[in-house]
Amino acid sequence: MKFPPKPWPVGGSDRLEPLVRRVLATNPSPFTFTGTQTYLVGTEKDLAVIDPGPAEAEHLAALTAAIGEAKVVAICCTHTHRDHSPAAAPLAALTGAPVIGCAPLSLDDSGPHADAAFDPDYAPDRVLTDGEAIAGAGWTLRALATPGHTSNHLCYALEETQALFTGDHVMGWSTTVVSPPDGDMADYMASLEKLNTREDRVYYPAHGPQVDKPRQLVRGMLGHRRSRERQILKLLDEAAQPIAAMVPRMYKGVDERLWPAAGRSVLAHLIDLAARGEVRCEGETWILAR
Repeated sequence: MKFPPKPWPVGGSDRLEPLVRRVLATNPSPFTFTGTQTYLVGTEKDLAVIDPGPAEAEHLAALTAAIGEAKVVAICCTHTHRDHSPAAAPLAALTGAPVIGCAPLSLDDSGPHADAAFDPDYAPDRVLTDGEAIAGAGWTLRALATPGHTSNHLCYALEETQALFTGDHVMGWSTTVVSPPDGDMADYMASLEKLNTREDRVYYPAHGPQVDKPRQLVRGMLGHRRSRERQILKLLDEAAQPIAAMVPRMYKGVDERLWPAAGRSVLAHLIDLAARGEVRCEGETWILAR
């Protein structure tokens, strides 16, 4: 997807529906699209903040202006990459709100990323488990465990309007990268299957436009990942080879700056295939096991 024309709505809040507003952070990149989208869910009386984003002064000022006099019931993070959670602590200090949401997770992963590395300073006051809820005046957010992109990833369902805040699990502009050692392709596919059983009306992702046909997109994403798996098996059927030889053939037409991150998703597929006995690795070379 191409970047939309500027100006982008940075610094203000867009009302998407009566209980949902969106504030765009000032961190655009080839990996985050136009930037991280923070969501304010609730009313003028009280609200929750989902994915507060990077700890940048301009973004924090935009959030506090959008919050106004409302009580912040909770600051919720979908996961702890640095484009999602670092603003949680300074926003909590400004509002007095607790940080409630995904579990802390910080890995020393030197591999390439499709977004920022992990936030080592994230310290929630309370961790939500699958199915737990946060509520305010006329709204309820229920946590949905969706590991895969990261092991601690949560989505949040707004029960009153059947909206789902999908973080990086499902994005509106690109497929997400699943990067080992924490990213897990088997978990990611299971989480997509989990979403495919739901009846959500709309997805609000952390990056890119809203998704108005959620199940259609999820089915397409499942098909896309299965197609990638078949590509890998076909390439290895031709010859044993390293990931570096597969990526240029699998990702023709994709910005070469994204190839290192694409290689991480290929690795995640290979690890999953190896666990199922389909492939094996010798050094950096992958080989069909059958």
